[in-house]
Amino acid sequence: MAVAASGLRTIDLLCQACNEPCQRRSSPRCTWLALNKTKNTTLLTDRRLKTRASTETDLSIATGDYLVEEFGWGVRRMAEVGDEMRNAAAVQAEAFHVPVALFNDLFLAFFRAEVLYALIYKIRNSAPDRYACLVAESARVPDSLPATMEGLAGVVDCTVQRDEDVLRHLQGAEEYLYVSGIAVLSIFRRKKVGTVLLKACDVISQLWGHDYIALRAYEDDLAARQLYSKAGFKIVSADPHWITWLGRKRRLLLIKSPCL
Repeated sequence: MAVAASGLRTIDLLCQACNEPCQRRSSPRCTWLALNKTKNTTLLTDRRLKTRASTETDLSIATGDYLVEEFGWGVRRMAEVGDEMRNAAAVQAEAFHVPVALFNDLFLAFFRAEVLYALIYKIRNSAPDRYACLVAESARVPDSLPATMEGLAGVVDCTVQRDEDVLRHLQGAEEYLYVSGIAVLSIFRRKKVGTVLLKACDVISQLWGHDYIALRAYEDDLAARQLYSKAGFKIVSADPHWITWLGRKRRLLLIKSPCL
């Protein structure tokens, strides 16, 4: 989630092993499960590979083409190659990791690996028009960006979902685009990267034929809520108040229709 841009925090960076929101710290259990799930995941069949290629061509969002280019930033689909996938995972890990007093570098490396395994799992188990990882980079002066991230400034995940708790707020919709894992490197925050990433999500939603976009944000994350409000999202529901009795933050469900 719900963005780590402009000093904001995000939620809904789901662990692909236990399907629970990431706690911003690596869990040996979840990493073990993720490793085993990855090992047990079969490779895409020839038929699915052909479908992926033809779908990407039809949707005109082949890797390298900018979906949106504004404020000096360009957003495209992540290239499904090792280096770029590792860089995208590093951006999300840097945004969501909570520093610890001891062995911080070790925890960060462990968390980065967990995020990468989750990314690989989603790519291998999703059709090209059901999941996309989008990356933002400088569209003007890429040489000025940190070489360690090879120009990546931000990342966001777009996944087609059909959760009944969300669909009851979407008139006539059978599915919707769910936005999560919005992350912006600290050195690029408050530079409109989050805004451009959200606009790219609008484009994906329209290209894939979905009338609604959904995301979640923490109730007390006012900066994130302001960003989403400016992008056209509206609050439609919230977690019950008693959730705070369990020591958990209350989340809001926000909806947007880019077609309206």
